[in-house]
Amino acid sequence: MAVCRSWFLLLTVVSAAHAEIKFNLPAGKFFSYELMRETFQSDFESLSQLYLGRLYDDPMVFKCNLQYFPDLPEWLRFTQRHPFDNGFLYGTPMSTGKSVIEIYAVNKRSYETTRQILVLNVIAAKSPSYQAEFFIKLREIEKVLPPAVQDEIKQDLQKLWDTEALDIVNISNALDRGGRVPLPLAGHFEGVYVKVGSEQKFSGCLLQVQAPEYQRQCATGAKVKVPGECNFCSIPSNCISWCSTELFDLTQMAPSPPAPTLGSGVLEAGEDFEPPKSPEDRDFLPDYLVTIIVPLVVALVLCLLLTYIMCGRREGVDKRNEKTNQIQLYHHHTILDNTDELRSMADHRGVPPPLSTLPMFDSRTGAQATPSDSPRMPLIMAQHDPNVDTMPRK
Repeated sequence: MAVCRSWFLLLTVVSAAHAEIKFNLPAGKFFSYELMRETFQSDFESLSQLYLGRLYDDPMVFKCNLQYFPDLPEWLRFTQRHPFDNGFLYGTPMSTGKSVIEIYAVNKRSYETTRQILVLNVIAAKSPSYQAEFFIKLREIEKVLPPAVQDEIKQDLQKLWDTEALDIVNISNALDRGGRVPLPLAGHFEGVYVKVGSEQKFSGCLLQVQAPEYQRQCATGAKVKVPGECNFCSIPSNCISWCSTELFDLTQMAPSPPAPTLGSGVLEAGEDFEPPKSPEDRDFLPDYLVTIIVPLVVALVLCLLLTYIMCGRREGVDKRNEKTNQIQLYHHHTILDNTDELRSMADHRGVPPPLSTLPMFDSRTGAQATPSDSPRMPLIMAQHDPNVDTMPRK
């Protein structure tokens, strides 16, 4: 009996990834769906391994898109921090309709792929008349989307609102609202915005957010002192930032105009079609002058200025530096004259060149060098040979 029950559970898990999962969502209410890696892992395991308990914990990457389209609907978002983490689809639909979502799971160990179909049917619903948005600084979007964490946050906000008839309207990441990416250090989080709504009016604790005293403290950047009776933060990571709290009273807002009704597209009998009028003629001469003529004139002026600097103001032309340049030229010519005079004196001197600069024999005539006992022996032959002992022996 136990074996049959285990097989039934395994077959249920295997068939769950292939069947279509349908949800009926009320418009204006938050929706989240967790993509469990265990559910898709069963598609990559054979029945023998499942029966023997040889299960892998493979990393997976999820790809989600609207059927026949490359991306998701405008209101739906997907997040997955790491291949070993579960993925989440979340968002708040605002208009009715049906969306078919395709979920592909890619096994990063075997590179196998499986698919799941998610059908979301959004039905019309009334939005809560009173809504409030809170900012939770010490949270990230993946840590808030699990249902257990949503219930913890909802319980704290129910005590703050003093009502149990409270629904989560939306949860969004602070990065999607223009927030900055935190440092990859412990204690730095992205932050999450949580929006809730109810038909009951705001409590006294919530109305204190709009008090001038709190507004001045938030404007100066000082830490807001929350009264003890309004501090319902049971978990430190779920504490809200009072300066980022906003209240929305939809009963005081003007209703949005109704959507235009679409006709049949067929003209009734007796009516003439009036096409839209052509746009007025536009003069492109000012644009041409600004984009073409003006840059050409500026380039011509710069070219003339560069020509004057390079050719008209050469070194030595300036009156103020003329005397200095003449002195420098005089010194230069003096050095050249002295050099020529020294070279001419060296050519006419009668001292023979040293024999060290002469070759050992004449390559043209074949004449040998002077004998070794001659006092005019070249210096290269008079060098001491380190291998010969020239010291007199006793």
